[in-house]
Amino acid sequence: MLRYIIKRLIWLAFVLLGLCAITFTLSRIIPSDPAASYLGPRPRPEQVEKVRVQLGLDKPLYVQFAYYMRNLVHGDLGESLRTHRPVLQGIWEHLPASLDLMITAIFIALSVGIPLGVLSAKKENTTLDHLTRLFSVANVSVPSFWLAMIFQIVFFRWLGIFPIGGRIDTVVNLVSPIKQITGFYALDALITGNWAALKSTLSHLILPSITLAAYSTGLIARMTRSTMLEVLREDYITTARAYGISEREILFVQALRNALGPTLTTAGLCFAFMLTGTFFVELIFFWPGLGTYTVNAIFLNDYPVIMGITIIMAVFYVVVNLAVDILLAVANPRIRLG
Repeated sequence: MLRYIIKRLIWLAFVLLGLCAITFTLSRIIPSDPAASYLGPRPRPEQVEKVRVQLGLDKPLYVQFAYYMRNLVHGDLGESLRTHRPVLQGIWEHLPASLDLMITAIFIALSVGIPLGVLSAKKENTTLDHLTRLFSVANVSVPSFWLAMIFQIVFFRWLGIFPIGGRIDTVVNLVSPIKQITGFYALDALITGNWAALKSTLSHLILPSITLAAYSTGLIARMTRSTMLEVLREDYITTARAYGISEREILFVQALRNALGPTLTTAGLCFAFMLTGTFFVELIFFWPGLGTYTVNAIFLNDYPVIMGITIIMAVFYVVVNLAVDILLAVANPRIRLG
């Protein structure tokens, strides 16, 4: 296991190096002037030239890349051209909002997808199975931005049940502001006993988290059904039924435990994918997370922010994959990672 982890970490270093080189090159060949963007509207030519020297843009591309990698090793992702603040600080400020959405979404996906997959496998080729498969295919096929707008039309405009977007009502935030502790609004409101803010935060969280969870729910349900069908045909399941073990224990203890490996892998990949999948969801629901921060940086060609977020996403994706592999080895002792 230790050898496997070390090997994956070495590959992570090579992946990040290649990713940094590609992203750095693409951000530099885009027809724009970062120095002018740094100064704002209508800068004077002498000011632009001074900033170009200050940012090192007058040097060859490979020298700029070497400087960037040197700073990156020391944890410096650069400075935003728009806000003139460290990129890492901006990412850190917006990351809790995205994680709040992602954690809620993956919890919904697992809570709904796994039981649906188990029941669908148990009731194979019945009406329940067909409906579950239709539900799964629909969730996987429907674009998240379309689903988000449908939810806003139905639950905000027609029914008036949930808010259209944001993390908390403006009035509630003014009357009962949340004391920032962890950056997760619901958790911070719960810790401080701010019940008005907690209610508002949860109501704002429901629609975007369900939208983000839709794709993962369908994928997890399909994967659970597929693996459960294979496990339920094994001889030890037939033996367990012959011994009179309850069907609930057979399904949710013996069969599900052995079928959970591919489902956990799928859930881990879905969770990592959500970091980029939140972009459209955050924009439509006015969610002030990493997706909104990234899209604004792309529109303004703020390449230090774009590169910083790309690197953070790559690290997050690989680390989640590694954590899933380790979790699989712990959950199923028969798995041996070489």
